[in-house]
Amino acid sequence: MKRVLTASLMHESNSFNPILTGANDFNVIRGEKIFQNMKANDPASGVIQTLLDQGYEVVPTIFASAVPNGEVDRNFYLDLKAEIIRLAKEEQAKAPIDAVTLSLHGSMRVRDFGEAEGPLLEELRQVFPNIPIFCALDMHTTMTKKMQENCDGFVGYKCAPHTDRYETGVHAAKMTIAALEDGFKAKSAWVKVPILIAGEQSSTTVEPMKGLVEMTREAEKKPGVMAASYLMGFPWADNTDSSVAVHVVADSQELADSEAIRLADLMWSKKNEFCFQTETYHEEEAIDTAMKAVLAGDPLPIYLSDSGDNPTAGSSSDCTGFLKKLMDDPRTDKLRTPVLYGGIYDPEAARACAGKVGQEITLTFGSKFDSKTTSPITATGVVKAYIEDWDKFPMKTALALFSTHGVDVVIAEAHVGYTTPDIFKDLGRDPKDADIVVCKLGYLTAAQSAVAKRSIMALSKGSTNEDLKTLHYEKVPRPIFPLEDDFLYDAAANLMK
Repeated sequence: MKRVLTASLMHESNSFNPILTGANDFNVIRGEKIFQNMKANDPASGVIQTLLDQGYEVVPTIFASAVPNGEVDRNFYLDLKAEIIRLAKEEQAKAPIDAVTLSLHGSMRVRDFGEAEGPLLEELRQVFPNIPIFCALDMHTTMTKKMQENCDGFVGYKCAPHTDRYETGVHAAKMTIAALEDGFKAKSAWVKVPILIAGEQSSTTVEPMKGLVEMTREAEKKPGVMAASYLMGFPWADNTDSSVAVHVVADSQELADSEAIRLADLMWSKKNEFCFQTETYHEEEAIDTAMKAVLAGDPLPIYLSDSGDNPTAGSSSDCTGFLKKLMDDPRTDKLRTPVLYGGIYDPEAARACAGKVGQEITLTFGSKFDSKTTSPITATGVVKAYIEDWDKFPMKTALALFSTHGVDVVIAEAHVGYTTPDIFKDLGRDPKDADIVVCKLGYLTAAQSAVAKRSIMALSKGSTNEDLKTLHYEKVPRPIFPLEDDFLYDAAANLMK
């Protein structure tokens, strides 16, 4: 029975967020425990289940994941990497490893170190110089030279929102099987496309990304092409590798090169078509639009996205600017229900609500980590609900619902994402009964969108500011669109060797 080593590191790291993401933020599964933790929409599960179904011995090592946040702690990352390499060497000593198949994010960055995926792949290649290594990646991968040089082939998600994570793991496993069983000799090509694009402008449910992704699917139907991916990069990480990329895996270098260049030219030709697909306004206009719609009797609830402080894109989730505007707006008193706001990451403020449900207290909260963008709020209000161990998150966390100035604010002990209505329901507020719901998101998740009668994105401030021209980039390669728009691009010249 052939043996395939597996591992996973999943984190999207925002360099504008001052929070250092460490051991307490990660869910780490070791060894065979992964077999009891398989998930429906997870690339590692797709890799593992496909290999098991085809009769391979899966050799699991480390599977670590965390909600997007600031850059990862150097010592924590180095310890994880060392553990994966140690386990790989130990397993190789027991019996030969025939291939390695990984699921990595592709935009995990380490404070005072740099990229995470390239060094891991480099060390694995040193351990296994002559066997296939394949990898599933997030669509928002930032491709690097070290990654390209130490892996036989990558395949990225094709859906944003990322509903095809499991299928991408399956795809990576199938490339592994082709190499082991069919003699497939992978050749890969990588072409840089100098563009920064926020995820909210590149949903694959609408053009131009819908059509671009369809072109990668068509490319994969061609004889000899095993994978074709647009890797969109991550605009909220200031580093020298930042850009969109095309990656193609084929059975000949010539085919991989030509397809990658063709797809890169296509992406460049569409650069001016990327735009916000959600109804989008600056902060005051977003609030005005929502308030007028409520008072006019429009269908409810209306959702507002506090997009500049989106924890699912790695922001700190403690910025208070948009919340202050809502609290100061006298129209909140005319609403049928308080504005439902999710939320603020503040461990001390969340815990200060313990044991005080139904009580009026004065609470200071917010700006616990990002003190440059906004400042803390001190307000008197009522603690409406408190959950000591909310368990619908990778780690249990305390949640409080604090009502003040016409707004019911979720205050979280952990850096949670507001991806599901359950976070509100479990605190006693069903969002479908609210007038206005605010989530720290960009485009709404499918679960929140199913509740919303109208979705409006506010261009608020924080570590995920959607107006990329306002961010203080120091390291990104220039020129790059949209920071510059007066330069020529030759895809063939950007084929990375």
